[in-house]
Amino acid sequence: MKNVACALTIAGTDPSGGAGIHADLKTFQELKTYGMSVITSIVSQNTTGVQAVSHVSFDMIEQQLDSILSDMPVHAFKTGMIANQDMMELIYKKIKHLDAPFVMDPVMVATSGDTLIERNSRNYLRKNLLPLTTIVTPNIPETEYLTGEKIETDDDMKQAAEMLVRNFGAKAALVKGGHREGDAVDFLYDGSKIHRFSAPRINTKNTHGTGCTYAAAITAYLSQGLPLYDAVNQAKEYVTLAIKYSLDLGAGSGPTNHWAPRIETSNLTTNEVK
Repeated sequence: MKNVACALTIAGTDPSGGAGIHADLKTFQELKTYGMSVITSIVSQNTTGVQAVSHVSFDMIEQQLDSILSDMPVHAFKTGMIANQDMMELIYKKIKHLDAPFVMDPVMVATSGDTLIERNSRNYLRKNLLPLTTIVTPNIPETEYLTGEKIETDDDMKQAAEMLVRNFGAKAALVKGGHREGDAVDFLYDGSKIHRFSAPRINTKNTHGTGCTYAAAITAYLSQGLPLYDAVNQAKEYVTLAIKYSLDLGAGSGPTNHWAPRIETSNLTTNEVK
């Protein structure tokens, strides 16, 4: 199958399976994209939070990247947790000439509130990696850090998305509204136009890995050649279903359900038969 779409994720682990590399690979698989991964950090975490972090050596990160890039096709790639500036500098060197869509999920804080990136690394991410991106997908707290602006309204979100493109060099920005009240509304600025994506808010605490899953879905669809708007639109539908059928596992914020579309399809088919 020489025509199979291939996507790469560069991120940290989650042994509980809900976020990070694990969520990315599950998402790629469900959306029929061949998934590959480069691990940056080994994270001991579960639904209640982060217990410990151990960073992979720079030599090993470089060797993982070289192994993939020297042998495998990469039709799109994403970054998640990149914990410090040394890692960022290495990854920047490896990806700056990579001819494939780049989705950045600027992972800074876990759903549990635990910090996942060193503070002094954030400026490097903003100044060097952000301009390489095809699309950056921050939630509201991440957007506030990246732009330095407080976000409270739809207009604030739209302006921030435009700022991430015009002032910081991203080709497109998707500002996600999951931290606000009411419907889950996200705004995409593609460099020329603002697009609005909305879904009813689902009453659940089980949202562990939502950001990883959303960004991974965008990456999967871009790897298949979809235009950016279509990739975001279909990824929004996917992550909404993943939250709708989220799993009540663990003592904290349970994981989203990566095989949710299959449940939805099965339910629709059953209702049609009835």
